[in-house]
Amino acid sequence: MSFNDRLSETAQFVNRTLQQLLAEQDQIQENLKEALSYVLEAPGKRVRSALTLWCCELIAGHINRNAEIAAAAIEMVHTYSLVHDDLPAMDDDDLRRGRPTCHRAFDEATAILAGDALLTLAFEILAGRIDEPSLAVRLIGRLAGAAGLAGMVAGQMADLKAEKTTCSEETLRYIHINKTAKMFQCAAVMGAICGGANTRQSKWLGEYGLKIGLGFQIADDILDVSGSSEQLGKTPGKDAKAGKATYPAMLGIQRSRELAKQLADEAIGELEPFGPKADTLRQLAVALLERTK
Repeated sequence: MSFNDRLSETAQFVNRTLQQLLAEQDQIQENLKEALSYVLEAPGKRVRSALTLWCCELIAGHINRNAEIAAAAIEMVHTYSLVHDDLPAMDDDDLRRGRPTCHRAFDEATAILAGDALLTLAFEILAGRIDEPSLAVRLIGRLAGAAGLAGMVAGQMADLKAEKTTCSEETLRYIHINKTAKMFQCAAVMGAICGGANTRQSKWLGEYGLKIGLGFQIADDILDVSGSSEQLGKTPGKDAKAGKATYPAMLGIQRSRELAKQLADEAIGELEPFGPKADTLRQLAVALLERTK
């Protein structure tokens, strides 16, 4: 099986898990459930979820149910962040994953509540579906840290503050590490924890996740400059129009590509202790570097 086929198969598996978990929420209001289905069923590569599943598989030799729940939780938090990102008060976008954004398909209030619901549901399933309470606490702590005020929220706030300003490369790195890379790191570590990794293994996979996450964001910024709406599934050129702090704007396209390649190489280096068993993760690092959408 090719890497792309495996990623597609994993995405379909994650989609089925998400659909099952959402279907089990029998107390949810129908209009809110419709909005949640709309955003969760939108086409997506499920890269963060795949990272969780594959890191568990690397450590344990198989994907277990705890990793499946953790992967779903990661995707719920990621999707919540996209729904809120697209709101008029944030990035004000009309297109996401090739479809109208949630607030365009429904309305702003529904989009806000859908994002809130996804964020809280992610922690609810970790608390209730992970088979060991101590493991659930560790996973909840990891996800809260990566998504919260010292992670994604901090990155988003810094990103907004940096609009239409001349920021330093240090500030730019801070934005992208927190806004994007820490969630990749979290996905990898959560998978490692579900697989029973030791401290060193978790550290190696966490560093791998952080590096591919930063590289992913740089590649995303490059695509915003060079891609089309058909390729991206969202509106291109938004970063430049909003005066966003990006690597292409600061370093240029060529230097940004070189930096993304350096990060992919460093990420692959973190996998050396795992030997050939980590080949899927090596392929992921290359695939994220070379992606066109």
